[in-house]
Amino acid sequence: MEVIRSLEEIPRELEGAFVTIGNFDGVHRGHRAIFRHLIEEAGPAGAPVLVITFEPHPKSVLRTDRRPFYLITTPEEKIREIASTGVDALLMIPFNLDFASLSAEAFVRDILWERLRIRKLFIGHDYRFGRGKEGNEAFLVRWGKTLGFSVEALGAVSGSGDVISSTRIRNAIFDGDVRTARHLLGRPYNVEGRVVHGHRRGTGLGFPTANVRPEKELLPARGVYAAFTKMDGRSMKSVLNIGYNPTFGDAELSVEVFILDFRGDLYGETLEILFIDRLRPEMKFSGPEALATQIRADVAKSESILADWLENPDEGP
Repeated sequence: MEVIRSLEEIPRELEGAFVTIGNFDGVHRGHRAIFRHLIEEAGPAGAPVLVITFEPHPKSVLRTDRRPFYLITTPEEKIREIASTGVDALLMIPFNLDFASLSAEAFVRDILWERLRIRKLFIGHDYRFGRGKEGNEAFLVRWGKTLGFSVEALGAVSGSGDVISSTRIRNAIFDGDVRTARHLLGRPYNVEGRVVHGHRRGTGLGFPTANVRPEKELLPARGVYAAFTKMDGRSMKSVLNIGYNPTFGDAELSVEVFILDFRGDLYGETLEILFIDRLRPEMKFSGPEALATQIRADVAKSESILADWLENPDEGP
């Protein structure tokens, strides 16, 4: 897949492409359904398949409040996940306040037509664009007839009883419902981070943990999770804790992972954590012995959950 990061770098080979546009945060099952349909339609027409997105995410630029906006996928992850679908090219349009002021008409006329000469545009069921979100399906159909391209609006994809959306997945992760997030994404939610020095309490309890400093800001709710830890091509069963260690009165949030059947020094290593299911919320125990007893139960439960998931990785909630 070719990655294009500027409107000035669009190659001539993409003229006449079948195109879809969106933020595609998470590259979830709904997004993948659009990409599959695009590829199926473009093949018989002999047209290239182009995905257009924006970097950074428009909400991170346009938010008027001070609340942070957390992404499901980093830009690098989004590129990797979109590439895995088999599309030909990804155009990442730089998004800033100047671009945000562009009218829907100018976007269609100057970018989709003058620069790309698109042949067909595929949009989600509720897609809106342009200054003030003035562009919609009817607007695109009207301009398509004027300029010479066709438009197809695709229906929503549902999962776990409701429409799949990036917002819904974000909320599930915030709530610690990584099982639902996994089902809606079509893969486990992942976080990468470097191992840093911790308090080494886990070693004293018989469960040596790696203290991970996550690169992402979007973390599941405090609690204990069944997870896989990936390192150097290996995928290892794990139990992960996110929290403040109330038993010991810590003031700083920590992410600690105990990797089953692994012994070794992980300091300085970069680990990728795949969240499979939540075992329990964060709890305060009477002391180290009570905590160690609970950890043993967490490990046993995690092993069972992870073994089941390996047998049925696509099974939803």
